[in-house]
Amino acid sequence: MELARFMSRHELRASANIDCAAMPRPKRQRAPCPRHCLSSSSLKQSTQAFPSSQFFLCSSQYNSGFKVGGPMHRIVSSRAPHFLSHLLRTQYASPNRTSTLLRHADALASARLTVFIRSFLGHAKSFSSRQMTESIGENPDPYNYTSGRWLRQDALERDARIVRFDFDALRRRVVALCPGASSITSYNKKEGGFNRVFIFHTDNGKRVVARLPFLLAGPPRLTTNSEVATIKFLQAETSIPIPKILEWSDDASNTIGSEYIIMEHAPGIPLHERWPTMCVSDQIRCVEAICKKLKELDDLNFPAYGSLYFANTPYLTAPKLSSNQEFCIGPHCGAIYWDCNVGQSRYYHNVDPNRGPWPDLAAYCNGLIDAGISRLPPAGSSPKRPRYHGSIETHHQLLEHGRAVISRMAKDPRVRNAAVPVIFHPDLHKRNIFVLEEDPTVISAIIDWQSSSIEPAFWYADEVPDFAQPVPDPLDEGQIEPKSEACAKAFEVCIQMLAPKLSTARSMDEALFRPFRYCYRTWEDGAVAFREELIQTSLHWKELGIAEPCPFPLPGPNELVNHQKDYKLFEAAQQLKHSLSGLLNTASDGWVPSEHWKSTELAHQEIFGGMQREILGNEQPDKDEPIKDEDDLREIWPFDLKG
Repeated sequence: MELARFMSRHELRASANIDCAAMPRPKRQRAPCPRHCLSSSSLKQSTQAFPSSQFFLCSSQYNSGFKVGGPMHRIVSSRAPHFLSHLLRTQYASPNRTSTLLRHADALASARLTVFIRSFLGHAKSFSSRQMTESIGENPDPYNYTSGRWLRQDALERDARIVRFDFDALRRRVVALCPGASSITSYNKKEGGFNRVFIFHTDNGKRVVARLPFLLAGPPRLTTNSEVATIKFLQAETSIPIPKILEWSDDASNTIGSEYIIMEHAPGIPLHERWPTMCVSDQIRCVEAICKKLKELDDLNFPAYGSLYFANTPYLTAPKLSSNQEFCIGPHCGAIYWDCNVGQSRYYHNVDPNRGPWPDLAAYCNGLIDAGISRLPPAGSSPKRPRYHGSIETHHQLLEHGRAVISRMAKDPRVRNAAVPVIFHPDLHKRNIFVLEEDPTVISAIIDWQSSSIEPAFWYADEVPDFAQPVPDPLDEGQIEPKSEACAKAFEVCIQMLAPKLSTARSMDEALFRPFRYCYRTWEDGAVAFREELIQTSLHWKELGIAEPCPFPLPGPNELVNHQKDYKLFEAAQQLKHSLSGLLNTASDGWVPSEHWKSTELAHQEIFGGMQREILGNEQPDKDEPIKDEDDLREIWPFDLKG
């Protein structure tokens, strides 16, 4: 397809006149939350609302295995001269609900404090805990996580990424898999959120990649088996270029002592290295080439939802649905269905494990709700949480209401039409796409298929890769950078023309899908977040055009007042978390590179002290102010505090 035929001459002419000099590279971060976050449709508006800031959308590097909990996007400013005020006024709250927390934030955002914080940090780069980070120096520690620290649950996060194995046995295995090689001459260690990757260089000039999953990557055995099966399936059924797997094992009792995948290094160079210097016409041709590969995914047909496995896998005790003689659809290996995330245990005293495979949308909906119920701990064992979080019983009742709502919505013909089973890349960004160095419009490899899954098409409907994200123009305040705008339009045109399953879902009102995307997250987000989702869905039920009545009972006047009060505190908590991440240049979960740990932690404590003094100095807070005193501030503070 020649994309130029589907874009207006005016747009292409304006884009083609852009200088091909390097432009700021956007990064990408996904933080799925209910209605306080931004959808892709509001991306352009949000970037215009922050004309003086550089936005980042964090992405992963080589085989980082970035997990996506839901397809919503969040914009975060990498420079925060006004700390919280822009976020409060434009991204989250309506003007009449803007908190006096603005004054505290603006006080902290003074030039003096900003310079003070920056002097501590000594860096201006934004980070993601999902991004693959390379260890520098000779013989980096192969066993422990050394790339960063966390402002929250630091010890638990690092312990979850320890891999105990025989490194020498791994080296010997790599040499044995490279004909003509007799030794390893050097290696690099890279760490992402879910895997440790070694890039070995042999004495005969070969580069070989070995990746070992962390425990939190997904369920043991299933995650590795599913990734390899997915790669083999795609290599057999599509022309998508994926590096050859030399050897793999999903049994940690092997001689190496860990599950692993050893594969050839991807040919070419990562797209993110070439993208800034590519002219717009080459960028558009590259977008078109990527979308042609996505078309091959869209063309695949599946009989159910779940994850792909080898059909002869002996330990798959759950029901299996045949895909063909070699492959089958088995349990979903996504982390939301398993007990593998740090601080997010699963309990099955109220519900049986329901991880699929699911033959239809009704069964899939039950899987989402049951995943949410499995997060609810036994009575009396719940740790202290913010007051908006809600009791265990409240969550259980809300989830059952959610079951009724999404089950009713799943009967709508439009929703069913947008729920065709589709497999998609879990982290399709420039760092996971390789191109030929001599011609960056040619895709040479797409890597990192860990946790790929077969979902309803609408689950992926809002996925917008970083190469298709519009970013602010650094030279023209209030405008979108033209090259990124052209690529965003090119991506939309390509999806419409080449991927009808995804295009159908993307063209529909996202309100038809939001309850599906967030129902399983109540224990993580708080009951108030999903209650707000159900309230808004119920209020707009007729507008959505669903024939049968909405099964969610709207709260009474007194309940609604309490809900609105809790929701204000919830909004304040989200605003605070996002703004702190921006000011401290951390990932949303508080991840910081090791070399910046001490300065960032010192700055973090200083920020808390500053906000604490501002709040204590406000002797007459507004009646509807959600943060009135130090206890309120500590209740919603997202990171660990000393003392």
